[in-house]
Amino acid sequence: MVMNFDDLKNEWNADNAEANNVSEAMLKVKEARTPIDIIRRKMKHEFNYQIVVLVIMALLPYCFNFSANMKHIYLAFYAITCGFTAYYFLKFYRFYKNSYDMSLDSRKSILWFYYEMKLNIELYKALTYIVAFIGFAFIAIYLFVEKASIFARIVGKLSPVYILLNCFISILIIGVITELWAWYYYGKYLKRVQKVVDELDFEN
Repeated sequence: MVMNFDDLKNEWNADNAEANNVSEAMLKVKEARTPIDIIRRKMKHEFNYQIVVLVIMALLPYCFNFSANMKHIYLAFYAITCGFTAYYFLKFYRFYKNSYDMSLDSRKSILWFYYEMKLNIELYKALTYIVAFIGFAFIAIYLFVEKASIFARIVGKLSPVYILLNCFISILIIGVITELWAWYYYGKYLKRVQKVVDELDFEN
């Protein structure tokens, strides 16, 4: 049997090329683990912060000596806030637990984490908007009930255009702060995960 050295050489080069491709892919997969670990750590901190905030919110009526009627109104708003927050926490916690159950050794797992985290960030921003609007609604009711004369006098001096403009600016400020905070706390790390996914897509 005649040994074909050219065929052997080609097979050897092909095997080396495939091994190099696998090694580079694995390096990129490992590269995604660091931002994923950071995100999971921040999620844990976020959960703890939110619990502390809810506890503090429960004590506010007693700290500010609300009247009996205002305490009832506040508790109603607080219950609504807790309802929205509980829904978000449930989604948040399930994703957090599932992210530890998955194996971060493939593009498919990283892609799952990327899209699920992206969805959770959108839920996070939606919750922020909802809680902010609930807070504004309670403040308006508080001023109308507890400070009715002062509130009526102030509103009477303001034009409808001025009130609408202030509402628009307040919503805009809340939106900007929410977007910037979501980017600072989660988004910039998720961007690093996306970069790894894009690089793996390009190679495939």
